[in-house]
Amino acid sequence: MTDGSPRTASLRRETSESSVELTLDLDGTGRSTIETTVPFFDHLLTAFAKHSLTDLTVRATGDTHIDAHHTVEDVAIVLGDAIREALGDKAGIARFGDALVPLDEALAQAVVDISGRPYLMHVGEPTGYEHHLIGGHFTGSLVRHTFEAIAFHAGLTVHVRVLEGRDPHHIAEAEYKAFARAFRQAKARDPLVEGIPSTKGAL
Repeated sequence: MTDGSPRTASLRRETSESSVELTLDLDGTGRSTIETTVPFFDHLLTAFAKHSLTDLTVRATGDTHIDAHHTVEDVAIVLGDAIREALGDKAGIARFGDALVPLDEALAQAVVDISGRPYLMHVGEPTGYEHHLIGGHFTGSLVRHTFEAIAFHAGLTVHVRVLEGRDPHHIAEAEYKAFARAFRQAKARDPLVEGIPSTKGAL
């Protein structure tokens, strides 16, 4: 990746529950067009694109008349798959990133390692947060669930901590912005890194 090759991916996923088309450019400027039919998730993905400097287009439909869960989960799966594909062999990247992001009373921290080893640690959301309905469609439990899907399919180690927060919207958005900023650092090409940043020689 030190040669400046494009880090892009374009994927499609079709199931009986949803249809997802997604394209991304890891070396973009944060431009996005997000249409998942779940408005609050659109909001979170727009924030992710903007603050990670990833150009992102998502068009998805699904059985939201039943629940937003299937559509949201499948978009997160495709996003993770696309990140993994676009990263390629991961040569020349910084690999690690961390961020502490406030949103009014909410404060979230995220740490990302583009490790090739999927793992999520996610703590600190208020008791009962997982049951809260945000924006009429999106339950609080989907924040953790989307991080799980992205981390697993992208091959990322991700730690997310909510340090403060009262408003469910603010908490979710602070988490996504922190994840975006940490991912932005981790995916960045580092001119001081030669080859793959691992003693094993592979990530």
